[in-house]
Amino acid sequence: MLEKIPLFSALPEAALAKIEQHGSTKTYKKNTIVINEGDETDSLYVILSGRVKVFLSGEDGREAVLNHQGPGEYFGEMALIDRQPRAASVMTLEPSKFMIISRGDFMECLSSNPEIALNLIRPLTSRIRMLAQNVSNLALLDVYGRVARTLLQHASKEDDVLVTGRLTQQEIADMVGASRAMVSRIMTDLKTGGYISIERKRITIHQKLPPRW
Repeated sequence: MLEKIPLFSALPEAALAKIEQHGSTKTYKKNTIVINEGDETDSLYVILSGRVKVFLSGEDGREAVLNHQGPGEYFGEMALIDRQPRAASVMTLEPSKFMIISRGDFMECLSSNPEIALNLIRPLTSRIRMLAQNVSNLALLDVYGRVARTLLQHASKEDDVLVTGRLTQQEIADMVGASRAMVSRIMTDLKTGGYISIERKRITIHQKLPPRW
C-alpha cells in the first residue's frame, strides 16, 4: 500500500514490508475527529482512502481550516520531529482509512533509509509557504480575493482548464474566514459571468478570474 505514497516511494520492498508489518490500519466514519489540537500523541497517519480537513478551533467555536488532504497524503509528521502536542485538529470529511505508524517504528526506518528525510522536508516547506500565503491573504485581500486565491490553490490542470477537488461552499468559507452566504454570492456571480462551473462539488475554472469584484 505504501509504495504509491510519495513519502515512502524510494524505499526498497523490504523496508516497505517492515513498515506495513508494524503499522496499523484503521477506518473512520465521516465527521470523525482523528486527532485533536493539543493531543499528546506522536504517530504518523497516512491517508489510504477518504479525505480530511486540518483545522484550528477558536474559543467561540469558529474554525480556521488550514488544509484539505486526500489519498497519498499524510498528517502528524510534526509530532514525529519535535514530540510536541498536536498543533491542529484533523477531521474526516468522508469515510476514511489510514495507516498509523508509531514514532518509534518511523524513526527506526528513517535511520536505515535517510532518503525519507528529504521526502518529509519537501512537503513541510510547501506547507509553510502555503500558511504564509494564507496569512497574507487574510491580511491583505478582501473576501473575493481570498475566494479566488483559494480556488486557484486547490485547482490542477485537466484538459486545458483548471479543476479543483471536491469543495463545498462551507469548506471554502471556512478556509477564507467568511460566511457561507458571502461565498455563495461570489460563486453565483462567477458562474453567471462564465468564469466557473460546478459539478458534483468540483469547480472548473474556464477563464482567468478577475483581479477584483
